Amino acid sequence: MMKKIYTKNAPDAIGPYSQAVVVNGLVFTSGQIAINPASGNVEAATIEAQTEQVCTNLKNVLEATGSSLEKAVKTVCFLKDMNDFAAFNAVYGKYFTEKPARSCVAVKQLPKDVLVEVEVIAEV
Repeated sequence: MMKKIYTKNAPDAIGPYSQAVVVNGLVFTSGQIAINPASGNVEAATIEAQTEQVCTNLKNVLEATGSSLEKAVKTVCFLKDMNDFAAFNAVYGKYFTEKPARSCVAVKQLPKDVLVEVEVIAEV
């Protein structure tokens, strides 16, 4: 059975996508971008500040499922510019201390023209 997860502490889902789904003891998050849930806007301009917002959003979504960043088993990271990887990784590493499996790819464009988007799979 699949359970959709929504929380006021992360950006509203866009279209048919939920913030997360829980299936068979795993949480699959939608890609989180640097939207401030209080304003609904992208307020951060730097890769560091956007990564902080993304990780905060992910933390809130995972906690709403009964999981946590420490239970992450896989992340997929999308960067607008791979030259931002070192700065992104410095912030990411503060949140994902258990070092889940990760892939990081450069993409031409992200929603709302943000610099970073991250998806997570975690244990419940």
